[in-house]
Amino acid sequence: MLVNCVAYQHGRKLADIREDEIRAYLARPGCFVWVALRDATDEELAAMQRQFDLHELAVEDARHGHQRPKIEEYGDLVFAVLHVLEPAGEEIRVGELSIFTGPNYVLSVRNRSEQSFLGVRQRCEREPELLRLGSGFVLYALMDAVVDRYFPLLDALETELETLEERLFSGGLARENVEALYALKQKLAVVKHAAGPLLEAVGKLYGGRVPQVCQGLGEYFRDVYDHVQRINQTIDALRDTVTTAITVNAALATMQQGETTRKLAAYAALVAVPTMIAGVYGMNFEHMPELKWTWGYPLALGLMVAIDGWLFWRFRKAGWL
Repeated sequence: MLVNCVAYQHGRKLADIREDEIRAYLARPGCFVWVALRDATDEELAAMQRQFDLHELAVEDARHGHQRPKIEEYGDLVFAVLHVLEPAGEEIRVGELSIFTGPNYVLSVRNRSEQSFLGVRQRCEREPELLRLGSGFVLYALMDAVVDRYFPLLDALETELETLEERLFSGGLARENVEALYALKQKLAVVKHAAGPLLEAVGKLYGGRVPQVCQGLGEYFRDVYDHVQRINQTIDALRDTVTTAITVNAALATMQQGETTRKLAAYAALVAVPTMIAGVYGMNFEHMPELKWTWGYPLALGLMVAIDGWLFWRFRKAGWL
């Protein structure tokens, strides 16, 4: 679906144009065209390929989707793929943004994503001095918007981790804690798969030989690189914390099992002593000491109580009960 098709000249919007007018505006000096598609069909991509002379391999990647985040060059075309992450209940939905950037055009194709980039267009139009830099600045603005949306998602995951850490020491079930921690670790892996490859990819746009459309924009793409680096460092720190939390949860479960075992052993000892004494005097042999003694029965009961009381005191002192 065509979302926008706009022509710009010298940093200012000329007009919303039709698809069949694109080539005419591309021929104007100092003019570039910015087209946005959403969930584009094969026919729409084929039409844009004809209008902008897009490389076949880049169009094929945009058509099939499910690409790893990357930035590739095809002559004077810079083709970028970024993952658009959106919270969807307890999961993270992964969309995709493919950006074709040439000397005088930008084509963005958004797939499987509900997030709009209309705010990016409005931001660029409010800054004509920067938009005058051309299609490379639009590429920066789109990448910056995608990367900046990772931060609130990481903040939410960090808050979720803090909640789980508090639950570890509140006596929650160990199995539920482990399941929640592994679910969080999977979410972090999704964000890592989106942000990790961008470190190397964005580095191509400001250091050393940069693509022609990105020349003069090194400080902007360096800013995106810094954001991506911060995101990756935060992800690594959170993943390490999750791993530590899983280890702590296992240790707490082992300690809890040990405490339960000690309590059971202590209660077993308290039961075993009276059982032993009663068992000895319950053998009913004819010749046994104190068998016919008047005070034998109360003495046996008193002995049981005394020994159990002493054992109970020792177990309490040792922390077993």
